[in-house]
Amino acid sequence: MSTRHVLLGLLAAGPCHGYDLKRQYDARFPQARPLAYGQVYTTLQRLVRDGLAAVDGTDSDGGPERTLYRSTDEGSRELALWTDQITAPAPFVTNEIFAKVVVSILVAAAGAPTGPDGRKPDAAAHLRAQRAAHMERMRELTALKTAPGADLSTVLSADYALAHLDADVRWMTTTTARIDTLTAEVNAA
Repeated sequence: MSTRHVLLGLLAAGPCHGYDLKRQYDARFPQARPLAYGQVYTTLQRLVRDGLAAVDGTDSDGGPERTLYRSTDEGSRELALWTDQITAPAPFVTNEIFAKVVVSILVAAAGAPTGPDGRKPDAAAHLRAQRAAHMERMRELTALKTAPGADLSTVLSADYALAHLDADVRWMTTTTARIDTLTAEVNAA
């Protein structure tokens, strides 16, 4: 997710302080990776540097001085270009789970014990444990989206994550069924 474009999108509603942008981000993207305040302010400084945002004044409201930011015309154009771009599907099909399965097979075939207990890695056991972790996360997300008062942003972001986790679980099930064939291929290479 492009933090700079999301912040520009939040600024499209009108001038805002960095603190308030962080709060809006958290409210609108509840399942996203948390955004640190430092990242918000660093991104805002870059937006100003690049002419996509501007300082719209400062105020203190009886506390520390706070800077108010607004989007510029150039920022609005940049945001429009970004929202019109199609997000490319992931360019690579290998992920960390698959890499761990293959490496587990390689290490087991080499006969080299790993870890403090000296046991060999077991690709099928890893897939079972990973599947259990995915299923637990799916239960958490389902509870979150079905909780009384869950807002639509929470429901939609949970649905998105659930669809991806479900695809991973289906892949793990298929791979577990093919683990012997995969082991033979990896060891033959």
